Amino acid sequence: MSTQDDGTLLLLLQRGDEAAMASLYDRYSKVVYSVALRVLRDPSAAEDVLQEIFMQIWRNPDGFVATRGSLGGWLAVVSRNRSIDALRRKRPSEQVDEMQLASSYDLADEAERNTMMEKARTVIHLLPTEQRKTLEMAFFDGLTHSEISEMTGDPLGTVKTRIRSALTTLRKAFKA
Repeated sequence: MSTQDDGTLLLLLQRGDEAAMASLYDRYSKVVYSVALRVLRDPSAAEDVLQEIFMQIWRNPDGFVATRGSLGGWLAVVSRNRSIDALRRKRPSEQVDEMQLASSYDLADEAERNTMMEKARTVIHLLPTEQRKTLEMAFFDGLTHSEISEMTGDPLGTVKTRIRSALTTLRKAFKA
């Protein structure tokens, strides 16, 4: 099934073919999840968006119109839009003045955590551009080394070395 094009898989999906659905999921779940994670910054919420989108495709495979573009591009846009909608639903419905705020955490721990986060941001900002971009793709976009290599056109070994070097620099900064 993995060698079939998207159009064929969608036709099979209209007939209720579960293997076609599995192929589409395997092909596009990483794209949908990484877009949702980038917008929501919450793995659980990103997984919910991923599930919603593939359930929508399962229920209504006719929702995608091939003449408008690629399935992968359409799924990325749908993921982005659903993620933004999820963010909007999270916004408080009460006015800020009317909300009662309670602090259930230790301010000293929070201050220490903020100091460490600022130190990490500073060190990451000072990394060479290639290392910083590769590290961001791996950790903030959730991409594998191979995916980064494909996207950037850099050899896999170079990608791994850049990430390792960046992590070594971070480790040294926190030990100092």
